Amino acid sequence: MYTLSVSGLNEQIKSLLESSFTQVLVEGELSRITFHNSGHIYFTLKDSSSVLSCVMFRGNASKLKFRLEEGMKVVINAALTLYKPRGSYQLNCFSIEPSGQGAFALAYEQLKQKLSDQGYFNTEIKKPLPKFPSRIALITSATGAALQDMLRVANTRYRNIEIDVYDVLVQGDSAAHAISNAIALADTKKYDIMVVGRGGGSIEDLWAFNEEIVANAIFEASTPVISAVGHEIDWLISDFVADVRAATPSAAMEICLPDTNELYQYMDSITSQLEQTLKQKIHTASQELEHLKTSFIQHSVDKKLQQREVEIKQLGENFSQAMSFNMQGYERELDRFKQQLPQAVNNQLHIAQTQLDSLEKALVSNNPKFKSKTGFAQLSQNAKVIDISSLDVGNEFEVQSDRVLISAKVIHKENIR
Repeated sequence: MYTLSVSGLNEQIKSLLESSFTQVLVEGELSRITFHNSGHIYFTLKDSSSVLSCVMFRGNASKLKFRLEEGMKVVINAALTLYKPRGSYQLNCFSIEPSGQGAFALAYEQLKQKLSDQGYFNTEIKKPLPKFPSRIALITSATGAALQDMLRVANTRYRNIEIDVYDVLVQGDSAAHAISNAIALADTKKYDIMVVGRGGGSIEDLWAFNEEIVANAIFEASTPVISAVGHEIDWLISDFVADVRAATPSAAMEICLPDTNELYQYMDSITSQLEQTLKQKIHTASQELEHLKTSFIQHSVDKKLQQREVEIKQLGENFSQAMSFNMQGYERELDRFKQQLPQAVNNQLHIAQTQLDSLEKALVSNNPKFKSKTGFAQLSQNAKVIDISSLDVGNEFEVQSDRVLISAKVIHKENIR
């Protein structure tokens, strides 16, 4: 029997496997997914009893419309290969489809959920559209019917507008990058509104507007963005991220541009309201003027002088009456006083005489000349009256009564308590 080397055996097994299983469809559940920096994706495919190693190289991985997730059930189109260094076989995956669900539908739901979690759809961050825009950017295909529809509506509704067209691819692999770049460029031009859109088509035709790069460009734009892709039934990721969603490109122009005819009608209505308001204000002002005239007459200087003259006259009459009344009272008081005065004078004189007699008696009784002064004398020293307690032994002093003056000297002094 011929002896093979390990490498030789692996080489024969590799040739046999790869020639026999050039293309297979395998269904299973994803597990142990690794997204390598190189762009390759490594994972295992398993069912209830077996596990199979898989690799999807960068070229094929870049074409995936959805993100592989743990536990996802998929159908893989692949070829069976042998990895010689380890002697293990694996599936080289060409494409992957969700089991029971389209890749586009799954990718759409995955990105929608991701952006929703990041707040891209929040209504509170939506920018309002200006009522009367002057400059609009249309980001669409210059050769598409959608552009002609939008220009036709603009020409019908509101001609006083500057419209710039940014010609971009709206389908195909490079469309998403072209659209996002155009949005970023137009956002630097300070437009009032940007309209991003195209006409209808299949989900594959519209897919550029479901790409995350387009969603990011719309979200980051400071200019209000209208998403106008496809028809009424088409809902794209761009519709959720944009500030306003229009069912069609034509509807987008109807949303962002005022109708000239409606403006004329509105101006007529405003004019009528203005006339009515002016008439009402003039009528109100006339009434206020009449009221002011009446008030001015009532509060004029002449009117006030007349009122003051009446008041002064009334005050004079009141003063005269008061004075007359007071004079009458004074006269009555004076008559009564005249009658009472003689008697009052006599009474006062009698009282005064009585008091005078009493004082004379008191004076006589208290006159020192009439009092007994036995035992009393006045002490003086150097012609000054002194108190006896101020004298010391040896001091000379005078003792004086009303009739006798005696010079004396203190021989002995004793305090008596």
